[in-house]
Amino acid sequence: MNIQDPKPARGAVHRPKRVGRGPGSGHGKTACAGNKGQRARTGDRSLRGFEGGQMPLHRRIPKRGFHNKFRVEYQVVNVDDLARLHKGAEVTPESLRQAGLIRGPLGLGVKILGDGDAPAGLKVRVHKVSRQAREKIEKGGGTVELIT
Repeated sequence: MNIQDPKPARGAVHRPKRVGRGPGSGHGKTACAGNKGQRARTGDRSLRGFEGGQMPLHRRIPKRGFHNKFRVEYQVVNVDDLARLHKGAEVTPESLRQAGLIRGPLGLGVKILGDGDAPAGLKVRVHKVSRQAREKIEKGGGTVELIT
């Protein structure tokens, strides 16, 4: 085999099954569809979850839980992770993304949590900050500004 004429591996390609072409083919008469019934007719493809008229599983099982469509999701970063940024650098969602501290879609907000010790002199501009994180940042001589 050459790079100019690629072929599938020997035995990988099968001839299509020719159904309904007489008894000698082994696939004549019912054309591999079996005898009678819905599955033997044309157009038998039923909807996903259809169980022959029986109440489908997704409707037999009760609904549970609640999904709040107004919930705001935040990507969280701890105070001690901010030490990875350059000293005196402004902490913004863009700088956190460049440092590899957050991932995910840009639409998610960023929240700083208070685990660890804050580096000195941070200028933090994020969507949300916990009370403990704010105290640690301000104790280290930094400022906190919320993005709305």
